[in-house]
Amino acid sequence: MKTMTKRIIMSISGVVLCGLSVGMFKHAALGVDPFQALMSGLDAVIPIRFGTLYVIVNILLLIFPLLADRHKIGLATFINLFLLGYVVEFSQSLCARLLPGLGLGGRAILLASSLYFTADLGVSTYDAVALVWSEKQSRIAFPLCRILTDSACVLMGGALCLSSGMSFPQLFGSIGVATVITAFFMGPLIEFFNKTVSRPLLGMKSETNSR
Repeated sequence: MKTMTKRIIMSISGVVLCGLSVGMFKHAALGVDPFQALMSGLDAVIPIRFGTLYVIVNILLLIFPLLADRHKIGLATFINLFLLGYVVEFSQSLCARLLPGLGLGGRAILLASSLYFTADLGVSTYDAVALVWSEKQSRIAFPLCRILTDSACVLMGGALCLSSGMSFPQLFGSIGVATVITAFFMGPLIEFFNKTVSRPLLGMKSETNSR
């Protein structure tokens, strides 16, 4: 019971921190994480509320782990699915109200803060794609699978943004330095945080190719 309570608290905390971080990413306008780059592209071409769009996309992504490995789907998945998009909306709106007209220095500080707080403790539908891939293809470690899925999201997000008529300066607000950093380092960082924070908190031993 205590372990389950810990898992729920960690999942909600991880989703809220991640959502706040993505909102900060967006307000800093120096690039968002790869999955959010894809979401920005979809948001540019699909005229519905971002939080609702996030839920729809993740329900579609849920099909993959349901078919490939249902063990990756749990309470944390649904907390992420239904909560993260709306936390991002709230965070971006709050940053816009509290920190209007940020200069480059302020945007860089905001970016650094958002990178620090990006530590997803819950398995989302998007995370599950790289997890299942790494476990089904045992020769490919999770960090590399995550780098490949992140890179694919960046390319698709950029293409969608440009197809919507977005200019290159506007594009770099969604796909910028933060996007490159997270695309190549998010997978290794997730593995690091799981080994040093998440699993020790739950009393779990380190596992190969798992978060």
